Amino acid sequence: MLSERRRAILAALVNEYVSTSQPVGSRALVERHALGCSPATVRAELAALEDSGYVHQPHVSAGRVPTDSGYRAFVDDMRERMEALGLRPAEVERIHGAYEALEHEMDGVIRETSVLLSRLTNYVAVVAAPALRRARMRRVSVVPIAERRALVVVVTDSGQVANRTLDVAPGLPESVLGEVERYLTAVLEDKVGEQVLGVRDNASQAPSDMFARLTLQVLDAVVECLEEADEDRVITGGMAALLSQPEFADPDVARPVLAVLEDGITMLRILSDVMHTPDVAVRIGHENPVSALGCMSFVASAYGEHDRTGVVGVIGPTRMDYPRAIATVRTVADTLTEVLG
Repeated sequence: MLSERRRAILAALVNEYVSTSQPVGSRALVERHALGCSPATVRAELAALEDSGYVHQPHVSAGRVPTDSGYRAFVDDMRERMEALGLRPAEVERIHGAYEALEHEMDGVIRETSVLLSRLTNYVAVVAAPALRRARMRRVSVVPIAERRALVVVVTDSGQVANRTLDVAPGLPESVLGEVERYLTAVLEDKVGEQVLGVRDNASQAPSDMFARLTLQVLDAVVECLEEADEDRVITGGMAALLSQPEFADPDVARPVLAVLEDGITMLRILSDVMHTPDVAVRIGHENPVSALGCMSFVASAYGEHDRTGVVGVIGPTRMDYPRAIATVRTVADTLTEVLG
C-alpha cells in the first residue's frame, strides 16, 4: 500500500512522462508539481518506489520512468478516487453529434466510431460489432441482379447488413424469388442467427421442387453471410497515430504490433474477455494476453445490451493518457448503447 506522498509523486511522474516521453528527475517533479517537499525528499521516495518495482531508471544518470506496475497503481488509484475521468462538455457534445448525423446502419456506425475514437485520443481505435450470429433477424431480401444471379441481403435488428451473391437455375421466374423472400423473412424474423442452422436443416428434408431448392440455396447463403461477417467484424483505425509515437520509431518494435492489430481473429480473442467486464477494462503492458502487445496498453468497454453486445477500445503505448482514454471509451460506449437501443 503506497503512502499518500508516494501516490502523489508516482502520479506526478506518470503525468510528466506521458507528456514528455523522457525520463523524469526529482527536480522537474518539484518545479512542475505541487508536491510540498524538497528534491531530496522526492529522490528518496523515488528510490523507494524503484525498490518496490513501480519505477525504474534507464541509466545511472537519468531520471525515472514508470513500470507496468507503476502504471497499474496509478490507474487503480485514479479510479478509486474518481479523479480526472471526465471529458469537456464540448467533447461530449461532439461525440453525441457524430452519431446524430448517421443513419445508424451498423457498418457506418462502427466505422465512424473507429474514426472518432482515434481522433479524440490519438491512439489506435478498435471496434468490434455485435456478433451477427447472436443478432435477431429482421429481413431477408432476394434480389435478381442478372439472368442467373441473385443477391441475398440479411438485415438484423441491430442494423447490421450482410450480403452474398448466388447462382440460380436458368429460367427461374422472379415470382419464385419473391415467394422465397417472403417465406424466409416470415420464418426467420426474430430468430437469433444461430437458430438459422435449425431452419436450414429442416429445409433440407423438404420435398425437392423449384421453391424448396432455392430456399435451401438462400439459407446456405444466409449462414455463410453470418459466418463471414463474424470473422471480419473488428475494425481498427488510426494506425498512423500509433506510428507517430516515439516508442514505435523502430520498425522492429512496430512490426509485430501492427501484425496483431491487422489480425481480426487474434483481436477478437483479445476483446472477448472485455464482453463481461462491468466497467472500462484497462490492460497494461504484460497484462495483455498476446506477447506482441507487451509494450502496449489497451482500454476497452463493452457496449449494447443482451444479444447485441460489442466492444470499443483504444490501444496505445503504456505511456498513455489513461484518464482521457478511459473517459473517451466510456462516453463512446454509453452513446453507442443508446444508439443501438
